[in-house]
Amino acid sequence: MSDLQKQRAGEAAALEVEAGMVVGLGTGSTAAWFVKALAARGLSGLRCVPTSEKTADLARELGLTLSTLEDTPRIDLTVDGADEVGPGLALIKGGGAALLREKLVWEASSRCIVIADAAKVVPVLGTFPLPIEVVAFGHKTTGNRIADVLTDHEIAVPARVRQADRGLVRTDGGNVIYDAACKAIHDPVRLADDLKLITGVVEHGLFLDLADKAIIGTDSGVEVLLP
Repeated sequence: MSDLQKQRAGEAAALEVEAGMVVGLGTGSTAAWFVKALAARGLSGLRCVPTSEKTADLARELGLTLSTLEDTPRIDLTVDGADEVGPGLALIKGGGAALLREKLVWEASSRCIVIADAAKVVPVLGTFPLPIEVVAFGHKTTGNRIADVLTDHEIAVPARVRQADRGLVRTDGGNVIYDAACKAIHDPVRLADDLKLITGVVEHGLFLDLADKAIIGTDSGVEVLLP
């Protein structure tokens, strides 16, 4: 049922878009439903800023007009998925390895809506491993520094570099991803700040105070959550 829940959330979010808007397009399976629903509406004058090459390809195939942050530095509305939605709409994102571009688009947006299936809503962030984007050069040394920060936050397991069949997972920007199995993040604000202070860390998947609304797909329809 999660696919249907994702579809419902994506289609509901597409109704928030008006003709002539600049829209940020998220990355991932739930965001893909939004992109499809947005294209189906056929609104005039839309310009869309994708957060990944994969999303750009989908939007292009569906006939949406694409732009970039350079050409459209102010975005009216971004709609994107999340791996976890916690209290106050604190989020973990980055399961699709697009967190840096996603955060750049989110922070350039007047409004941000997160869309997810019901299983993504959690009482405490951290069950989903926290993605951390790291410069590839010397990344093992950076990984050791990340481990020290995690230990300071009583997270005993070091972050692991993400691998795929082809080797290290690379982001669209050529960086690598470390995943931290936190289990529970009791102070996400402090953890976010501490991770950003590490030389070599480009960005992390804690999206805090960025979402204005969550549209959660359920078996019976959608539920709206506010911060």
